[in-house]
Amino acid sequence: MFKDVTKRLCAKIIGFVFFIAGTLKLMDPAGSALIVREYLNFFHVGFLSGTAGVIGEVFALLETLCGVCLVTGVFRKVAAWTVSILLGGFTLLTLVLWIANPEMDCGCFGEAIHLTHFQSFAKNMVLCILAVIAFWPFKDFGSPSRKKYVTAAVIGASSIGFAIYSLISIPMLELTPFSLSSRLSAAAGLPETTTDEYISTFIYEKNGKQGVFTLNKLPDSTWTFVETRTVKKEDNIRETDFPELSFTDREGEYRDTLAAAGNVIVFSVTRPDRIRERRWRSVAEAAGKASEAGFDVLVLMSGSFDGMEAAMRKNLPAEVAGALLEQCYMADYRTLISLNRSNGGAVYFNDGNIIQKWAATSLPDGKELNGIIRRNSTEVMLKADSRGRLAFQTYMLYTLSLLLLI
Repeated sequence: MFKDVTKRLCAKIIGFVFFIAGTLKLMDPAGSALIVREYLNFFHVGFLSGTAGVIGEVFALLETLCGVCLVTGVFRKVAAWTVSILLGGFTLLTLVLWIANPEMDCGCFGEAIHLTHFQSFAKNMVLCILAVIAFWPFKDFGSPSRKKYVTAAVIGASSIGFAIYSLISIPMLELTPFSLSSRLSAAAGLPETTTDEYISTFIYEKNGKQGVFTLNKLPDSTWTFVETRTVKKEDNIRETDFPELSFTDREGEYRDTLAAAGNVIVFSVTRPDRIRERRWRSVAEAAGKASEAGFDVLVLMSGSFDGMEAAMRKNLPAEVAGALLEQCYMADYRTLISLNRSNGGAVYFNDGNIIQKWAATSLPDGKELNGIIRRNSTEVMLKADSRGRLAFQTYMLYTLSLLLLI
């Protein structure tokens, strides 16, 4: 009896870890695709990067459903073999990462929890030990009650619905450096100095966020060096946690400050070649409405100006495309995908503070924009932030309650 209880407890612990890890990745499919792309590049199969989104989504859904099966106890033999194979693969993978120590994140829990390579390997080793206790010798798993199959089916269907919603929307819970209320580095500024002495600072990047460091206070090895900048010496050189939104005009000049003052709507197009005519028209219409409402409009795209212009003129009337091109700037793909996970989505800035985000499928209309610009920006931000957090917390409470109580 004690042995059976121990085996079921270990299986449930593994199940909850898999369910939570899978759900966090399902919530952020674009982030999962980035992680998979990093793995493909690490193993020198970058030519498969076009499948990164599909691979990330399949693995996230598989993790989630395996977690549901382990906690509820349905399809025990299939779940045991599947989880054991996955754990074996994950453990070997994290061992390789620990030894090679590349500048990348394991992505075990998406953007929610960042582990070092050793921590990821240790976590998988603990799960492997629990798996041996829970499943060995892979027979006599027992059978659950019928209501457990109903519970598993309901949660499985909910997980699939959650995945579909996340594919067409922005994540309910914002976990990138460009979260709501964050202030752009271009708007934050640095204290003024009265000395003409110059020193070198070092720009490092981690998880899409850049920081400024001095020689006496460099970051740990999980940060990636970007560049060195010579700046005027200040009495309190400080590290910055402000996200940097860098973009250039056609001449290659940085125009970061354009998003740092006033009411600004930024449309981010991460993959211009993957936007269809209907969505281009939605972006152009929303940009026009934003200008009429009093917002400064910026359209940030990755790629090249020639590619951007070709994509616009292919999908929009010449007059509309020409007007939109005047508001276009180029930015790095990773920066844009961190700013807004939706290709063609929009972000509202007030004096460099991120207030609200929209997916490409739900861009604001003129009425909404006119209402927003007249309201207190902090009030708008708090409402948008609480709405997303409440939705995610409600979903997690609903699914975990079913798993624990039924």
